[in-house]
Amino acid sequence: MNNRLKVLRAERDWSQQDLADRLGVSRQSVNAIEKGRYDPSLPLAFRIAAIFEKPIEDIFEPGLE
Repeated sequence: MNNRLKVLRAERDWSQQDLADRLGVSRQSVNAIEKGRYDPSLPLAFRIAAIFEKPIEDIFEPGLE
């Protein structure tokens, strides 16, 4: 799944570890989500959207596979 996580994180000058700490996940999980190797669970996607104060669809978009 394509996402804007890296861009949104960079806009706030957060490291992957900063975001991981806010989400309660590992830095490796954040890295995998950013690279599209891992699709977050729905509860995690909602937490991400809440942290960035954006609708989920502004952060994630389905890939054409």
